[in-house]
Amino acid sequence: MLTILRRIVLEFSQASELDQALLRLVSQVKNALSTQCCSVYLADHEKQHFILMASNGLAENAFGRTCIGFTEGLVGLVGQREEPINIANAQQHPDFIHAPEVEEEHFKAFLGTPIIHQRKVLGILTVQQEQARFFNENEEAFLVTLSAQLATALASVEAQGMIELSYSQNMAKNLAGIGGSPGVAIGKMIVVHPKADLSKIALNKVSDNHQQLIIFNDAASRTFAEFSQMSEKLKAIISDNSLDIFDVYKQLLQSDNFKAEVIAKIKLAWNAQSALKLVVDSYVMQFESLEDEYLRERAYDIKDLGNRLLNNIQNLAEEDQQLPEKFILVAEDVSAAMLAEYQHLGLLGIVSITGSNNSHTAILAKALNIPAIMGVDYLAIRQLHKKQAILDGYGCQLYVTPADALINEYRHIVAAENKLYAQVKEEEHLPASTQDGHHVSLLINAGLSAGFEYSQNVGADGVGLYRTEIPFMNRSCFPSESEQTELYQQVLASFPDKPVTMRTLDVGGDKSLPYFPIIEANPFLGWRGIRITLDHPEIFLVQVRAMMKANYGLGNLAIMLPMISSITEVDEANRLINQAYYELTSELFCNENDVLERPQVGVMIEVPGIIFQLEDLADKVDFFSVGSNDLTQYLLAVDRNNSRVASLYDFYHPAVLRALHYIAEKSQHRDVPLSICGELANEPTGVLLLIAMGYKNLSMSAHSLAKVKWVIRHVDYQQLKQILVRVLSFTNTSDVHSYMHEQLVKLGLGDFVHARLQ
Repeated sequence: MLTILRRIVLEFSQASELDQALLRLVSQVKNALSTQCCSVYLADHEKQHFILMASNGLAENAFGRTCIGFTEGLVGLVGQREEPINIANAQQHPDFIHAPEVEEEHFKAFLGTPIIHQRKVLGILTVQQEQARFFNENEEAFLVTLSAQLATALASVEAQGMIELSYSQNMAKNLAGIGGSPGVAIGKMIVVHPKADLSKIALNKVSDNHQQLIIFNDAASRTFAEFSQMSEKLKAIISDNSLDIFDVYKQLLQSDNFKAEVIAKIKLAWNAQSALKLVVDSYVMQFESLEDEYLRERAYDIKDLGNRLLNNIQNLAEEDQQLPEKFILVAEDVSAAMLAEYQHLGLLGIVSITGSNNSHTAILAKALNIPAIMGVDYLAIRQLHKKQAILDGYGCQLYVTPADALINEYRHIVAAENKLYAQVKEEEHLPASTQDGHHVSLLINAGLSAGFEYSQNVGADGVGLYRTEIPFMNRSCFPSESEQTELYQQVLASFPDKPVTMRTLDVGGDKSLPYFPIIEANPFLGWRGIRITLDHPEIFLVQVRAMMKANYGLGNLAIMLPMISSITEVDEANRLINQAYYELTSELFCNENDVLERPQVGVMIEVPGIIFQLEDLADKVDFFSVGSNDLTQYLLAVDRNNSRVASLYDFYHPAVLRALHYIAEKSQHRDVPLSICGELANEPTGVLLLIAMGYKNLSMSAHSLAKVKWVIRHVDYQQLKQILVRVLSFTNTSDVHSYMHEQLVKLGLGDFVHARLQ
């Protein structure tokens, strides 16, 4: 049954047309369970009913016409209860509704299971039989398993036929996502597909298939030559049968069957890319449905061949994309590189199906003041190209083909934003002090790019976090001590007489070096941060020496250790820092009048376990700095870059706020300087709570500093402490958000919170 299940799901997920895929699905399930009827209903949440989309056993003229309310009949009952319902005689059940148009009078046994994706019922899958009986456990387990696997495929962009219908009728569609970067963008959407990935190719037909035949044949010849060159180059160093795969590739490219199948698809009006996708997907499905493990693995070889062919097809057929003067970029995965590529070409905002509010793309979007929403679900992106939209980065909404009234409303919001921004800029160089005299030091996060994207002109009190990864990433090997020294000296000299906190190399997790790959099943809980550099003291010592040399004559350096999870790590890091200090003192400063200053050393509080050793840490380091992004991720066990669970990642979760408050209390008790860096310090709401907790050093993106300073200058510290007491009593995240929204309005800061339009 497992093989049958795998084959059904594969074939459904790779189908090009939803209607045909559903018809094929119900026939396969009917045969697999040896029953007399199988049907699938899809949910229309706008109209609050299920639509009979396909069946093998019910009347065909009812497809697409018969609707069952969410609270009606047995199908509605399955959806309401969100669990399988197994009934021996459905017609005797009190919820049974007779629908003569579907012609199901002769069926008695009924089994229905919901198709659920991320807590949302997408549809109902049912099987029926004339004999009055309960379906057995194996039959029920099969249908439940199939429904769970179908949910992902149904939610994918290839299968969302109902969304396509809404777009074709020019109906306004409201799509929810995860906030990546605040702001509003109004304009046309431009959909960008990544190159050389068959799984992301949208199927398209063309009128001129002659040109497509030329493109495919040229691509096949070029790909064949590439494999021949690869094989010849590797023969000099590899003498075993490892190179046989290149012969397999070449044989397949020369195969009459393979080429003939692609050509046949092109002659049916599919373009070269679509024809290749259809044929390769067919081969992959055949291999993946086989029982033999070795043969199933060959499916990956077919995919690789297909993608290499696709690359050459795209190079041959590539045309310059005509971009409008202003546009919203839409892609399945908007990368940071893609954002950088388009940001100077009129980019208004970005929409990404994958990602989260703390992916590097989202962080870069915030730095560039580009509105963004991530993790947008149920999105057939091929239907969005060149359509008008409103991107609401505050309410995390995408409005497709919005009405004129809604567009005008959002234009007023944009105008109000611009007015507020002008007010904020007027006070950016004034002190960050509350109205009752409580001063806060505002620092900036730096090092996201290789250049100096920050400046003293933003009114910062220094650098709270300088990420040192960039000089390590943009190279083919580890940078030398002199190269690092030169770079660090530029940074330190840019902020004379102001503190600059440099974090030692923090790679692993979502950051890797091309020449030092780290492949792990769970990288966020693996070999990263201080764990790597302590295992490689030669890397750590060179970096620390470079920092100290760069600091000579300036004296504004502090060193921060990332990913600390034990006192032992701090002891070992301090030992190496002392070693580097004494080495430099003896090597470079023989004159007793020249003194090399040992910088302060602190730790990032981001691993939850270390929170309970703060008393011990206080005796070992000079300062604490909370990394709120990772701390939140680890406290809530949420991968912030996983769109399926990213909605659970929230700084305002009561557990996160209480942990931050606990850290502040312990730091104050031991008189240890405390700072915080992370997205929470960029938000007006978060800043007010952090100040009330006792955080006096806030490190943020340079673009947020003026806004945060303006907020601080318009509040009363004692009033914030009263607000904090109330917030710490809440047990639900939603209550925190609602209360803080209300308080900001009372404080006269309502313009900084954009309420979702109804």
